[in-house]
Amino acid sequence: MPLTDAAIRRAKPADKPQKLADGGALFLLITVAGAKSWRWKYRVAGKEKLLTLGLYPDVSLAKAREAR
Repeated sequence: MPLTDAAIRRAKPADKPQKLADGGALFLLITVAGAKSWRWKYRVAGKEKLLTLGLYPDVSLAKAREAR
């Protein structure tokens, strides 16, 4: 199920880092300190790579999807 802006704003930090999946290997990583960063997992030549797209709310949900 795709993320919504309201769900992102409601998400609070926990004891461990959390991942909120959006689809297409795009997810929002919420650290223990409360930072929310967009991450995108992809593969090149069979190797998994991880790209950080920016911090929320500097990079909105729509911009993160576009960057993906």
